[in-house]
Amino acid sequence: MKKEAVVNPWEVSGEMDYDRLIRKFGLKKLKNLPEIFQGNVLFRREIIFSHRDFDRILNAIKNKKKFVMMTGLMPSGKFHLGHMLLTQQMIFYQRLGAKVYVAVADLEAYSARQKSLGELRKTAIEEYLLNYIALGLKPKNCEFYFQSERSGDAKKANAYYRLASNFSRYATFNEFKAVYGEISPGKMNASLLQAADMFHPQLPEFEGRVPVVVPVGIDQDPHLRIARGMGSRYKDHDFIQLSSTYHSFLPSLRGGGKMSSADENSFIAMTDSPREVENKIKDAFSGGRDTLKEHREKGGNPGVDVSFQYLKMFFEPNDEKLQKIHEDYKSGKLLTSDLKKILIKKINTFLKEHQKKRSRAKKQIPKFLYKD
Repeated sequence: MKKEAVVNPWEVSGEMDYDRLIRKFGLKKLKNLPEIFQGNVLFRREIIFSHRDFDRILNAIKNKKKFVMMTGLMPSGKFHLGHMLLTQQMIFYQRLGAKVYVAVADLEAYSARQKSLGELRKTAIEEYLLNYIALGLKPKNCEFYFQSERSGDAKKANAYYRLASNFSRYATFNEFKAVYGEISPGKMNASLLQAADMFHPQLPEFEGRVPVVVPVGIDQDPHLRIARGMGSRYKDHDFIQLSSTYHSFLPSLRGGGKMSSADENSFIAMTDSPREVENKIKDAFSGGRDTLKEHREKGGNPGVDVSFQYLKMFFEPNDEKLQKIHEDYKSGKLLTSDLKKILIKKINTFLKEHQKKRSRAKKQIPKFLYKD
């Protein structure tokens, strides 16, 4: 009997049924996107598959109007391939003309992870920012900030913290409980800060009243729902309602769920050596059969095979080549070991170049950190 998937901001496990999640959360499928989106693998292959109010962003892009892409990071561990899903979207929107806001949720992490703000700042810079830069994020048109230290400009800092505090008037304890289940003061405070992160770019001290898109994994939708509720009831500023898109999870190496920084055996880190990559992929969950004979006769299941999913999301940009791999694996012509060899070579080629870029990226860090 198939176990129903668990999907919430703190746990993702089981086999994903994204159509069911779309219905459950009241989302819409992404359809009829402009040609410029078809050049992006994540949109073309429907890895980014649903949305709320994305038309506002499409209109801004079409009419060359100002818009913001807002995201955040939890500085809790190593940066891995799962984080690259969001980073690629950051870079894509920045190239389309978006102002990118990146919030380091160090206050939330301080409450939840039992680490000092100094440790969390170090992780945010050395693991996340360094990889963002190496992957192509530019300092121009980018606001990278910490929740604990929003800005050196007093007017901007005051506006951000005042908004987080004021939002408490527009959410009830029952609403928090309905969205999050069992809650703590730390979770409530984090939710208010997250709402401020998402809406504050529209304040006059920042960009003014502009559309904001927040790309997330579907497990993060509860944060969007409660923030949208607060924003719609807020009386002191006429906010444009948040837009959001939702992407599939990059599965854990163990299969199902998603990569987690808390489990080093579930992910490929951007600093992994070729041998570490090889060992991890060889042990990764596959869609192959139990025996060679059975695999040749019945074929594998690319839909659950971790190696195939990584090729689909990142490492095989050519649609025809990916389709050929899919057909050969499903027919049994391509063995699991062969599929893993293809992926190992591609990941190690990518990481070899990325690690060089990561080393060079260090000199770019001050351009992101020391802004008002």
